[in-house]
Amino acid sequence: MKEILAQLEEKRSLARLGGGQKRIDAQHSKGKLTARERLDLLLDEDSFEEWDMLVEHRCTDFDMDQQHIPGDGVVIGYGTINGRLVFVFSQDFTVFGGALSEAHAEKICKLMDQAMKVGAPVIGLNDSGGARIQEGVASLGGYAEVFQRNVMASGVIPQISMVMGPCAGGAVYSPAITDFIFMVQDSSYMFVTGPDVVKTVTHETVTAEELGGAMTHSTKSGVADLAFDNDVDALHKLRRFMNYLPANNREKPPVWPTEDEADRIEMSLDTLVPSDPNKPYDMKELILKVADEGEFFELQVSYAKNIITGFIRIEGSTVGVVANQPMVMAGCLDIDASRKAARFIRFCDAFNIPVLTLVDVPGFMPGTSQEYGGIIKHGAKLLYAYAECTVPKVTLITRKAYGGAYDVMASKHLRGDVNLAWPTAEIAVMGPKGAVEIIFRKDIGDEEKINARTEEYRQKFANPFSAAERGYIDDVIMPHTTRKRVARSLAMLKNKSIENPWRKHGNIPL
Repeated sequence: MKEILAQLEEKRSLARLGGGQKRIDAQHSKGKLTARERLDLLLDEDSFEEWDMLVEHRCTDFDMDQQHIPGDGVVIGYGTINGRLVFVFSQDFTVFGGALSEAHAEKICKLMDQAMKVGAPVIGLNDSGGARIQEGVASLGGYAEVFQRNVMASGVIPQISMVMGPCAGGAVYSPAITDFIFMVQDSSYMFVTGPDVVKTVTHETVTAEELGGAMTHSTKSGVADLAFDNDVDALHKLRRFMNYLPANNREKPPVWPTEDEADRIEMSLDTLVPSDPNKPYDMKELILKVADEGEFFELQVSYAKNIITGFIRIEGSTVGVVANQPMVMAGCLDIDASRKAARFIRFCDAFNIPVLTLVDVPGFMPGTSQEYGGIIKHGAKLLYAYAECTVPKVTLITRKAYGGAYDVMASKHLRGDVNLAWPTAEIAVMGPKGAVEIIFRKDIGDEEKINARTEEYRQKFANPFSAAERGYIDDVIMPHTTRKRVARSLAMLKNKSIENPWRKHGNIPL
């Protein structure tokens, strides 16, 4: 018995040591934590239960039969975050550069299968050089097995990818399918082909950071939802983020205790919208003043800034927020904003999270670059997401809601449950000046007539009352009562039940 126990402890020690102290030191010298150190920070103390610690690869080619490290480059298991069950895999860059082998993939697949059975989120801490070349097609097959499970788990359990090192080639597609991708600045990157291949094929010279670093993907491509300063910051913020999400698609989001009164009045909101309709204001101020304790977890902060997405709590319950941002491009909807918001809405809908939409939108962005880029299809994604969405939808129009953008932003016509407006709301086909120049084209040049007509149009249409008269707006409310009215609406909608017609799946305009 003593012999076998000693053998077991030796194997466990080898697994914990990963690729050895020299490689651990190299990981630390880059400002990165090891796979196990990351799990210690992410999970509640002493909650981690590890599986497959003794699994080894089965490859015999290229002298691989001489190199066996228990665990084979990935640590898997389950634990808790603030007492709530999660399944986690953490790739170990010190073992074969975190490269994925057949056995490595089998471990991840086993974890995902179990998470699906019990209905708990999966978090992947990615730090891998890609497929293990020595294993050839077996490694590629392993990736495909993971992809298949990502797709089957989509909309069933939350899937979060924290990219904490390199993620190249086939390795990027698993995170791409997951619900959220977070990255770490200066130490993580994602690309389908690396800088060397890019130089060979296209003759472009580019660094790994420029090609697929955290800043590139969180500001330019929109692939990453957030970029964090370092491993410690990333894992602490991930713990906070998980508090907003339900365990699976059959549960409601968690409710956390709050002392913030639901009927809190915010008098400052009465002066948030400037009297000049062309002057911007910060929509984030409204979000923070509506949220419990002024807490807002914003996503894709640096991408498509003309629309804001993220999570708040109202009366302790998670609410997804989608808001136009008048500070950027006057809050116009463009390709990137449409994709960003549509993706977020579909996540909320899949996981029973109510959606609060704050509207100040002058329309879709005009121009050849937008039309050539396919804004018609991309804008339709946002429309589709709102129309398909069956969770409680509360919409507030603060100022402009013009043209097709009024329809798209969770209007009553797209099954908005409660549609409110401030007295400053302007709901019309287009802005007064543009409308007048079309309707009274013959008067262009006569400044006095045009101004008079513009004012007439503004009085008649650029207000919330025409829409309210038709029932498209349920009520025109005073801005300072916004939190109270939104909270009451969400409380009323708590047990909302609506189903879309049966279908295998819709055909979203991808």
